[in-house]
Order: sequence, then C-alpha cells, then structure tokens
Amino acid sequence: MEGYEALVHSAFGGQKPDVTDPTVLAWLIRRNALEMTHISRGSHIGSVFSVAEIIAVLYTGVLHVDPQNPRMPDRDRLILSKGHAGSAVYAALAETGFFPVEQLKTHYANGAILSGHVSHKGVPGVEVSTGSLGHGLGVGTGMALGAKMDGESWRTWVVLGDGECDEGSVWEAALQAAQYGLDRLCAIVDYNHMQSLFTVAETLKLEPFEEKWKNFGWNAMSVDGHDVRALRDACAWAQDQAGSGKPSVILANTVKGKGVSFMENNILWHYRTPQGEEYEAALKELEAQRP
Repeated sequence: MEGYEALVHSAFGGQKPDVTDPTVLAWLIRRNALEMTHISRGSHIGSVFSVAEIIAVLYTGVLHVDPQNPRMPDRDRLILSKGHAGSAVYAALAETGFFPVEQLKTHYANGAILSGHVSHKGVPGVEVSTGSLGHGLGVGTGMALGAKMDGESWRTWVVLGDGECDEGSVWEAALQAAQYGLDRLCAIVDYNHMQSLFTVAETLKLEPFEEKWKNFGWNAMSVDGHDVRALRDACAWAQDQAGSGKPSVILANTVKGKGVSFMENNILWHYRTPQGEEYEAALKELEAQRP
C-alpha cells in the first residue's frame, strides 16, 4: 500500500499541492480528515468540514507563525476552542510543514500524540489542549491580557463552535476581554447552526448573535465562512481593530459537513465515522472538487 501522504496527495498527479492557497489547504484539510477518521474510526468529521476554510485562511497568511520555529516568542497564538475538530488543525499544521504529513495516519491511535481532541503535548504548533467546551475564549483572554501587560504585539486568535456559546464561561470571558480593552484578541465562531444532537436554534437560540457580541463590547461582523476571500478580508478587518480598545469577533456562517452532500446539515456526522460505501462516496465527491 502506498504511503499515507502519497495517498492523500494522489489527486494532484504527483505534483506538490500549493498549501499557500487557502482553497487548496481547505481541500487538503477535508481530504486528510476523511482519511484520518476512516483509519482511526474517529468522529466529528462534520465539524472539521465546516471549519476547513477558517483554519485554511488562518494558516495561509493571517497567523504570524513559523513551522521551522514553532515556539518563537513573537508568534501569534491560535486556540481551537472547539477541540473536537482537532484533526483540522493537525492537517493544517502537517501540510504547512510543522510535522510530517505521514504522521497524520497515527491520529487517535493508542499511544499516539495526535489525540482525538486537539492536544499540545508533543505537537509542534498547538498552543493549548482543548475539548472541554467553553474554555478556549477564557484561555485566549488570559493570553491576550498577558501580552498587553508585557507590551507584546502578537495576536491571540480563538476559534469557537456555536454550540459552546451556550456556555456562561464564554460570555464571562467576552465581558472580561472588553473590560481590559484586548484589541489584539480575535475570535472566530464556526457558526454551522448545529450542535450535539439538534440545531442551535432548537437547543438554545443565539440570535441576534452579532448584536449580542456588540452589546458585550466587541467589534463584530458576519461573513460566509466558506468564502476564503471574505474570510481573509474579515481577518484583515479584525487585525485593523488593534488600537480600537475592543476585541473583535467574526461570525463565520458555515455548513456542517460542507463538501460531502450526504454529510451536509446532517447531525449524524457529528458522530459517525466514514467507512465502507460511505467512505468511498465521500472520497469520490471530494476528489471531484479538488482545486
């Protein structure tokens, strides 16, 4: 059997994919996630597919990071608060050179460092282990406050799920970030409108979502979370808010399971693992979409 990297990159006809292109990187995130969850029999692929463009845009020119020096002091910090979508970050890190792509085949394996929920332990480029929802923004607020007190210029980015915005800890952190004027803190909500077992609206309605963030003292805007140009512009807008005295949030409207027709807006794919005919069908759809 050919190696994992060759298998995932086979659609590129032997050419090295251009991972500086966010559309290409988003496709690779989905392709890797399909393979990783297929091999490991892991879950949460619907959440990975919804956040793919967000993560891809961050790793193609937004984050100030260096795969050759992942602990450089002035790096931007990224926290994936929705840690169950960790394979999206693992794939982005591997494809952009933080560790070998071949290592992705160990995802969720016993004793492997690439745990099901994202872990920083032994993984270059991961700042914080997450998975218990509602904690990421609080951690990011602490990081951003520390940077401000030390006079540092790096930014803190936090990617949240919409479901975890049910948690009071998220709004406590939001209030604190505004209180301290953390204008180098940027949050992105993967707003796929589904959580756990039902839609967000059925579970605990968030709307008017953008207005809530503004009332909590944040700059806020909504975008199409699968439009890489719109996301890139939104990230630039968030970066430009440094000096405004307010943190910024981007509400990225996405589709759960985006990219595979039978997974889209289907809550079962928060938990299901792609095997057999479903794996083959998903692979065929993704291969047809290769940029």
